[in-house]
Amino acid sequence: MENNQIDFESAKKRHTALSEEIEKHNYSYYVLDNPTIEDYDYDMLMQELYRLEKAYPELITPLSPSQRVGGKAESTFEKVQHTVQMGSLQDVFSFEEVRDFDTKVKNALTNPPTYIVEPKIDGLSVSLEYRNGILERGSTRGDGFIGEDITANLKTIKSIPLKLKKALPFIEVRGEVYMPKRSFEKLIRQQEIDGEQPAKNPRNAAAGSLRQKDSRVTAKRELDIFIFNIQQIEGAELTSHKQSLEFMKDLGFKVIDGYRSYTDIEKAIERINKIGEGRGTLSYDIDGAVIKVDEFKDRSILGATSKVPKWAVAFKYPPEEKETVLNEIEINVGRTGALTPVAIFDPIFLAGTTVSRATLHNQDIISDLDVRIGDSIIVRKAGEIIPEVLRVKAHAENSQPYHIPMICPACGTAAVKDEDEAVIRCPNIDCPAQLLRNIIHFASRNAMNIEGLGDAIVELLVEKGYVKTVADLYTLTMADIMALPGFKEKSAGNLISAIENSKKNELDRFIYALGIKGIGQRSAALLCQRFPTMDKIMSAEKEEIVEIENFGEVLADSVYSAVREPHRVELIKRLKEYGLNMSFTVKETGKKLEGFKFVLTGTLPSMSRDEAKALIESNGGKCSGSVSSKTNYVLAGEEAGSKLTKAQQLGITVISEDELIKMLKN
Repeated sequence: MENNQIDFESAKKRHTALSEEIEKHNYSYYVLDNPTIEDYDYDMLMQELYRLEKAYPELITPLSPSQRVGGKAESTFEKVQHTVQMGSLQDVFSFEEVRDFDTKVKNALTNPPTYIVEPKIDGLSVSLEYRNGILERGSTRGDGFIGEDITANLKTIKSIPLKLKKALPFIEVRGEVYMPKRSFEKLIRQQEIDGEQPAKNPRNAAAGSLRQKDSRVTAKRELDIFIFNIQQIEGAELTSHKQSLEFMKDLGFKVIDGYRSYTDIEKAIERINKIGEGRGTLSYDIDGAVIKVDEFKDRSILGATSKVPKWAVAFKYPPEEKETVLNEIEINVGRTGALTPVAIFDPIFLAGTTVSRATLHNQDIISDLDVRIGDSIIVRKAGEIIPEVLRVKAHAENSQPYHIPMICPACGTAAVKDEDEAVIRCPNIDCPAQLLRNIIHFASRNAMNIEGLGDAIVELLVEKGYVKTVADLYTLTMADIMALPGFKEKSAGNLISAIENSKKNELDRFIYALGIKGIGQRSAALLCQRFPTMDKIMSAEKEEIVEIENFGEVLADSVYSAVREPHRVELIKRLKEYGLNMSFTVKETGKKLEGFKFVLTGTLPSMSRDEAKALIESNGGKCSGSVSSKTNYVLAGEEAGSKLTKAQQLGITVISEDELIKMLKN
């Protein structure tokens, strides 16, 4: 049944049922690690939820599963003062220090202590606050006393319950947000594909992801969390750490994995050893094990110093390093043309797996390490996951410094190196190694928006040889699509229709889809506003392009060179022949808001912030991301944050959506 045939009450009832079903599946998958539904069926439930919320936006609440995908971008994070200090633990590096800790504990207590030993997740400590069972706020640890409000970003972590199974008056828990190994490996691959500096380790990657201004970016990073402590609680009395962990499990939290209790310190040390030996097999990164006194009354007796509690210590594992011999350096071509050197060495068993390859990133790294073929090298796993060459132990006899060949190994084109980058690239956009990435970008939502042409379908089309350039998408037939696994006549027809419909897109989408270095959606629109046909863009001089607002010499040179590159010229010619729109509808700019600078914050009643921004700019106004003394108006909706506060402090006029509409009417 179409959503427009459903009355509001029926839609509301279905939305409630869908939300509950989706959250149950989230709990089974992300907390219990026990999927109860196929991925496709889960996606269909989410699509139905989105359709209902599109038909009836009033159904969207902070508890809706749709809010886990991220939303508005923020310019700053509000400060949060922690009622209970989020302290750190004393690190120890030997079992003698663990035994010393045991002696001090026993000397201070009347009764023999019970210890809990648990893995120490290498992530970012956060606080989650629930009032009447509903997630109210999530914040970073900060300095232990003051952190930052990152509620929107934390909501994207599907193992964090938005609503607890029992509605306690109030509870604050502490957990460790981490990036699973599979997510980190995926991120590294994508960063290397995009020619970005790869994240150093999962902890750094998790930290960067949690502090993204746009929570939609955080959502894509596939973070996870383990909860390990109750900071405050109302409505329940707990007497031990183990009891609190079991209690938090019952509330729906994903608690720290693999904890055990011991009364014998030697047994506890055996457990610490066992955790360390198995860390290479875990799906997440750990850097140690924590040993804690279990009983809360004992903790009260032991107390704390000004920096750390006296009832716990963190045993830190040393990094594992192995020596091996470098046999060759292989050059891989990324999908953006980046030539990436990879060290190939004698296999070694490292942090739980056998490895024989490690990226060397670029020529600068090779030169800094002075790594040469035949050298004895020391290898470790960065963050216990990604193999890396740490240093050269000894040069091979008669070895020579290594330099990346300035020829693309995939297509033979002469490679180039930008002055501003360490990366060497293949400039051939038809290079087979870059093909997949180019097509995926071309078909993406913000580019040509070919619905149904996802990464997996593109890979199949390339693998079967149906598509060798993006232009080949427009030669595909029903027979070609139906030859792919999983396609029937209807789904194949839908994809062919989507490809055909993409021909009607405005020129700015096409320009963005071409993947010109430095050209995003907004700069593509500005370029087309100035040069509204493909022919005019291709004939524009550099001096004309640089005059466009926010275009500098570098961006102008990038556009000028890109539309004269022989492979791209031929591609544009083919696409023009296939009927793609090569013109742009120039939007006349009104002058009602000319000379005024706006800042937008919060959720508006009937339009998105992007729509409001477009409306302001189409009437001559300018929009900024931050409030300053030069701001004329702050357009504020519900849940407006620090921008509204700053506007009030500076005495800047704050307006609503209705007031903006009135300004335009007048």
